[in-house]
Amino acid sequence: MSFIDKAKNAAEDALGKAKEVVGDVTDNDKLKAEGKADQAEAGVKGKVEDVKDAFKK
Repeated sequence: MSFIDKAKNAAEDALGKAKEVVGDVTDNDKLKAEGKADQAEAGVKGKVEDVKDAFKK
């Protein structure tokens, strides 16, 4: 996984965490769910990239 991909994933995860917190504070279930989905998507992307890296070795 390149540095740029890692940075994008980290940013997406951080944005998801922020959305989740804002949704929790404002009692906005939709925003909270979006935040969790963003975090999950970043996690899946990270795992896929890890598998790709494993096969490159």
